[in-house]
Amino acid sequence: MKTKPDALAAYYRDKYPLTFAVGDDSHRLKKRYQEAWDIAKEAALILKRDFGAEKVVLFGSLTDFSRFTQWSDVDLAVWGLPDNRFFAAVATISSLASAFSIDLIDVKDCKEFIWIAVETEGIEI
Repeated sequence: MKTKPDALAAYYRDKYPLTFAVGDDSHRLKKRYQEAWDIAKEAALILKRDFGAEKVVLFGSLTDFSRFTQWSDVDLAVWGLPDNRFFAAVATISSLASAFSIDLIDVKDCKEFIWIAVETEGIEI
């Protein structure tokens, strides 16, 4: 069964209304969303410049503000990162911000459901 991102977002908004409540926290959430994007862009630059990555794609909740919550992390898929540099790259980009967890996925070693998410919703940065 294929689920469209909008339908999935609506399902979670209905199931967990407090998580997606709009009110005084909406400004903070928008600010956090922008901070996460800034970190993702910086991480992509570092992965390409310092570690030789060929391509970096953002996926997950950061690709759609309606799915982004205060607990969202930064999910990045990477192509062309040398195997012997992967953990050094993870350590480097993880240190960019303590407010966010950054998950780095090497597409050649990822599970099928992650690959599908990267292919269907991913945004190259």
